[in-house]
Amino acid sequence: MTDPEYQVRTVRGTRITNPPLARFLFDDTRMAPVWLIVRVLVGLNWLQAALGKWNNPAWRDTGEALRGFWQSAVAIPESGRPAIAYDWYRGFIQSLLDAGAYTWFSKMIMIGETAVGIALILGAFTGIAAFFGAFMNWNFLMAGTASTNPLMFLGAILLMMAWKTAGWLGLDRFLLPLIGVPWIREEPVRVPARERVPGAP
Repeated sequence: MTDPEYQVRTVRGTRITNPPLARFLFDDTRMAPVWLIVRVLVGLNWLQAALGKWNNPAWRDTGEALRGFWQSAVAIPESGRPAIAYDWYRGFIQSLLDAGAYTWFSKMIMIGETAVGIALILGAFTGIAAFFGAFMNWNFLMAGTASTNPLMFLGAILLMMAWKTAGWLGLDRFLLPLIGVPWIREEPVRVPARERVPGAP
């Protein structure tokens, strides 16, 4: 919460700050060692999954492994619930099957898992890598595969929230300033309470 007497106003407008706990967890570099552990664990999981696929010809060469996964996902059993809960997503996967997209889509998955794993381990553009990791987790979950996906999805969400400091003990410490984020300095201006934005805390 903001100070009870003041808000922080910059040249671009009024900024409502996060609660102290949120600032400590996601904005404070003292938490960087914790996020280092989280991102390396998530990254290693992605890299391990990718290496297993690279060493499997059914993934690497033909895409038959992905075809089998998709066929199992779209199947509707005579009794019980299907793996995919949403018809629109089942239709999407079926369209990929009908187009034979598994032959090249399997390679995209392998490359994506490898890139996300390496980026997270090195702490390079951590927030972006975590986003694409979460997107892959979401797709696996939508296809009815739980496994480690829920936990990895949670880790990715937390890393996205801590994107400014999650890579502090990594390449982001040098990469992010080069592109101007997140340390763009704006001099705060203290605003008396009587000038606060109506409805703001």
